[in-house]
Amino acid sequence: MRYFLIVTTAFAVAASICAATSTEISSPAASGSAEPFLATDNRGRLLLSWLEPVPKTKRVAVRFARYDGTWSRPKTIAEGDDFFVNWADFPSIAADRNGVLIAHWLQKSGPGTYAYDVRYSISRDGGQSWERPLLLNRDGKKVEHGFASISPRPDGGFHAVWLDGREMSEQAEHSADHGDMSLRYAKISAEGRISGDTMLDPRTCECCATAMATTKNGAVIAYRDRTATEIRDISVVRVSGAKPTRPVPLHNDGWKINGCPVNGPQVDARDQNVAAAWFTAANDQPRAYVSFSSDGRAAFGRPIRVDAGTPMGRVDLLILPDNDALVIWMEALGNAANVSARRVSRSGRLGPVVKLADSSAARSSGFPRAALVGTRAYFAWTEPTTPKRLRVAWADVKAF
Repeated sequence: MRYFLIVTTAFAVAASICAATSTEISSPAASGSAEPFLATDNRGRLLLSWLEPVPKTKRVAVRFARYDGTWSRPKTIAEGDDFFVNWADFPSIAADRNGVLIAHWLQKSGPGTYAYDVRYSISRDGGQSWERPLLLNRDGKKVEHGFASISPRPDGGFHAVWLDGREMSEQAEHSADHGDMSLRYAKISAEGRISGDTMLDPRTCECCATAMATTKNGAVIAYRDRTATEIRDISVVRVSGAKPTRPVPLHNDGWKINGCPVNGPQVDARDQNVAAAWFTAANDQPRAYVSFSSDGRAAFGRPIRVDAGTPMGRVDLLILPDNDALVIWMEALGNAANVSARRVSRSGRLGPVVKLADSSAARSSGFPRAALVGTRAYFAWTEPTTPKRLRVAWADVKAF
């Protein structure tokens, strides 16, 4: 989307960084691929989706593969010459309890730079075939829609949340007064039908990723909010039953910023235990935090700082079998960066900062993603070489 800010302020390194403990595995993605996303299916197998250029064309494909000791043959979910490709807003894949798969991507809706929709497709045969793409946002306006998060519902089907620009002007997309971005939620059935389309927040940050995890009490959603005075802290909403809760601050960081930092939160859940990770640069001090909730609701405990001193954000996290959190983020090193991870207990005990991979501070390095399969944490990231390269690795959670 449209606003970008690079935070360059640094301060003293707060923790030493240990050597990488991960084991790299071959990537099923072709040269030039990028924007990976990781999930697991109903049998606990790893799912990887990504964007891949179609050789000798201007088309781009959303592809996926399944890993169970070896990679399945990559399958194309959708392809086109009108995809909206963005380093911070990328496709995803998810599976419900019955093995139904869903994937989403962004596709242009009109000639405007930021005129695009969120499209999704369902597969009911394990990804061998994908049904006709459908629109997640159905307002019909040629404006911004994106940063969707999709999570399986306990009874089958999916929760979906996204940033929706239907209150924005189609004619004034480059003006300062172009209208507000909102946050919306809907249910998607295993057959792909949408119900319960609801606005959760009428004014949010324009281009920070949303996050969602499912508990027995419903979906817990985190996103970067936006006040009238340009405070852009993280808020949380819980959707259970017909009526969502009102948004509440995850923590009052007080980050006042006149532009989107392109740095959203992430959440994960195990039973009723929820963890949230996020980045802030309030008072010109970049920091990465994690916080825990134990009742599946929107109330979180005190923030625990996890970074090594110069974080860029781009966070992800996993709740481990013992309910500790493994937080993943990018740590800046001048023009370079690394993908880092750290184990954090609910009591605040911090494991060592572990470097998973070398990277770059450039936007093209994207956002590292993670998923848990048994006691293995899998990681995927974009190596911003020319051409780009998608890389995958794993580590036993005992290594953190």
